[in-house]
Formats: sequence, C-alpha cells, structure tokens
Amino acid sequence: YMGIFSVVFQDFQLICQPLGANVAGSMEYDRDRAKKALTDAGFADRLAAMEKGLDTMLYKNLSEDGVEVSGGEAQKIAIARALYKDAPFIILDEPTAALDPIAEAEIYEKLNDMVGDKTAIYISHRLSSCKFCDEIVVFDAGKIIQQGAHETLLADESGEYARLWNAQAQYYR
Repeated sequence: YMGIFSVVFQDFQLICQPLGANVAGSMEYDRDRAKKALTDAGFADRLAAMEKGLDTMLYKNLSEDGVEVSGGEAQKIAIARALYKDAPFIILDEPTAALDPIAEAEIYEKLNDMVGDKTAIYISHRLSSCKFCDEIVVFDAGKIIQQGAHETLLADESGEYARLWNAQAQYYR
C-alpha cells in the first residue's frame, strides 16, 4: 500500500531539513521533479524568493539560517510531497485547511491538472470544496447515505448533502 497511495493528512509534519528533501522524503532526489511538485502545489513564488531554493533549510532548530514557513505554506509543501511521490492513488484529507481562501481556490482550480489520470480521493467537511469532484459520497455514522455529482445531490432537497450545503452556504449569501 505504501507504493500505491500518496496521502496528505490534515495533521502532517515537515522535518528540519532542506525543502527539497522534505518534498522528496529523501536527501537524494530528482530536483526538477521536486520543483515541479512545488510549483504544481502553488509554492512557486515562495520557492523563487528563497535564496537557496530547494536547499533552503526549513525551521531554525538545526540551522540559524533556517526558514520558518506559515501553516498554508507548510500545507502546500505537504501537497507537493504527495505529488512528488507520483502514486496512482492520491488521498487528500482536508488538504487546504490551513490555506487562505485565495490559495485554496488556486489549489482547487489546479487539482485536476495536478492529479492527472490518477485516482484522487478528497475528504472534506467544507462542501464548497467538493463542487469540483466528479463523484461525491456522503457518509453518516460510517455508512454511505448519498452518492452522486454536486448538482444531483443538491437537487435532492430532502437529502443530507443539500441540508449540509445550505447550512454552510447561508453565510456566503
């Protein structure tokens, strides 16, 4: 399973080591692939601003010139890590929880291009982020209670998805 699944958990850890090694999970890695993964995850501007690029040490625990990253930047690095692995299945568990709304929208816009022909499973409680999914599965007490595309589920006004959607959407109207 380790070889076929690439997972971005909502609780993840970055390590006090260079950025590129954090993305690859190894001190020896394909630099071009790491840069592409970071770019695809929306980290290109920050990477370009880092004097040492992929060799920039994350955090100051082991290096005085280490760089602190924000929660949103760390989340983008975690997404880049999943993309770098290039597994056929990508599981994203609330992968944009620490991102601001603009960065979150950018990730959603690019998600299909990022995952390509891989199978992506996206887990979220924020239904606005599920709109882009081909198929939505609604669980309650560990059981599937609804399944379908966003518009189909929303059209079923008595369904749990529509109830949850309307509860969340009321604050955006």
